[in-house]
Amino acid sequence: MAEPESTVINTDVKQKDPSEALVIAVTTRAIFNLEEEHKLYLEKGKEEYARHQQANQDKPLPPGTAFAFIQAAQYVNEKILESNLAEKDLFDILVLSNNSPESGVRIINSAKHYGLEISKFCFVSNKDSTQYLKSHGVKLFLSADRIDVCNALRRGVSAALVFQQEVQAPSTPLRVVFDGDAVLFSDETDQVFQEQGLEGAVRYERAMEAVPMGEGPLKAFAMHLGKICKKFSQEKSPIRTYLVTARSGRDMGVRAIKTLQEWGLAIDEAFFMDGAPKGPILAQIQPHIFFDDGLHNIQGAQDVGVPSAWVP
Repeated sequence: MAEPESTVINTDVKQKDPSEALVIAVTTRAIFNLEEEHKLYLEKGKEEYARHQQANQDKPLPPGTAFAFIQAAQYVNEKILESNLAEKDLFDILVLSNNSPESGVRIINSAKHYGLEISKFCFVSNKDSTQYLKSHGVKLFLSADRIDVCNALRRGVSAALVFQQEVQAPSTPLRVVFDGDAVLFSDETDQVFQEQGLEGAVRYERAMEAVPMGEGPLKAFAMHLGKICKKFSQEKSPIRTYLVTARSGRDMGVRAIKTLQEWGLAIDEAFFMDGAPKGPILAQIQPHIFFDDGLHNIQGAQDVGVPSAWVP
């Protein structure tokens, strides 16, 4: 039997309707830099960690990798409500934590210190906190724990692993970059590439050009993001979305574009890198978050200070 979660409602912010909102769950180590505390937890155990957190409950934690992304989502909410106060299609952020509620006080205080609009803090002593994602209507889950992310993906929730890094908070609007294959799209072409090489993959793509690609693990999140974008004209949108893919535009770009059109997903800018490193273009875009399934691309993004999330 799973232990029940303890949910702390943040009465300082307007509660959203999870059936309408774009619900994003972040773990404490994704939104705050808890590397020292996590080290203490691993070396000295849960009780020592809890003591440390309680003793420092009024000391705000430094921002983590997903911090700027959450701040920018909050900016989007402000812009939506400026044009329609009754709008329900908003970002709804909740924090999912393996802390006990007692040692979680520091997490709540840190969020309030930075003015983060987090509607709920869910403290789960149980190991697998991802079992609660569906009941909260979560559309995207960001965690610093690989097992968490794999469990969430298995449960059918868009999820990605964030690596702790120093992040410069980029300015608004909210900028989100997606890789194509195995992120937005299924990994069918990747599999052909593994078996038959580049020429085989190009042949396959040309033969399948009129057939939309399968859904990737982040499609549902991207579609909801696209739905929010449609509330604004392109010039006034507080969100910009990008596709940065290793595909070549000439040989493999057409099917990707046709798939997006078939889905009705408007992407602001698409870059077909033809296998070139993604770091330089990401440095130019300065996204709040970059999703990719290739660890070498994640490393390249981190090297230029871009907050990255790996889709395993």
